[in-house]
Amino acid sequence: MSEPEMNHTKEELVRALLERVNAYIEQYHGGSVEMVSLEGHVLKVRLGGACQGCPLSPTTLHGWVAGTVRQFFPDLEVTEA
Repeated sequence: MSEPEMNHTKEELVRALLERVNAYIEQYHGGSVEMVSLEGHVLKVRLGGACQGCPLSPTTLHGWVAGTVRQFFPDLEVTEA
């Protein structure tokens, strides 16, 4: 872990990553993702905006959000709240 990461909790780092993913989803798809909770190895998120009711929201959740989170935090399981 690099020195700047040592000054932040895992929750803060996950939240910062989700903020970046959210910015992309908002800009290109009109949707949103927000962190609901991080308990142990389970990260709960909520999709919003254009993602609500969209038939592709499972792809957004499992592909974009969970896939990105796993790149940086391979121990986390991402679920929808």
